[in-house]
Amino acid sequence: MNIPVNYLSVLVATIAGMVVGFIWYGPLFGKTWIRLTKFSQTDINKAKEKGMGKTYFWAFIVVLIFAYVLANFVYIWGTETASEAFQLAFWIWLGFVVTIQANAVLWGGKPFQLYIIDIAHYLVVLYVMSLILTLWS
Repeated sequence: MNIPVNYLSVLVATIAGMVVGFIWYGPLFGKTWIRLTKFSQTDINKAKEKGMGKTYFWAFIVVLIFAYVLANFVYIWGTETASEAFQLAFWIWLGFVVTIQANAVLWGGKPFQLYIIDIAHYLVVLYVMSLILTLWS
């Protein structure tokens, strides 16, 4: 199957996903996330000293792959409206994100509140990216 992909919309969706993450894990839930992950100020200072450029580069690549695969889902699902984009985002979120992330709580001892912050982040990212990819196709 040859799936047409608008690479500019994938790039914009990637940037939007990164911006949502920056806001989500910064001003909105940053302090709570840091407390729940048990990062110390020493850990944060070490990360800053090391430089975050490489980490942000790889995070961008990961989100770029995420957006590209999502663009394929948008095409296969046949989304054309904001409502359909939300439905696609919701079902991907429920079927993959919620279930996979649950293992970190069940087996990894991750706090439930951290799980909620993380899965809610992915719901917002999936919706924003699906909307961009749907309306810009």
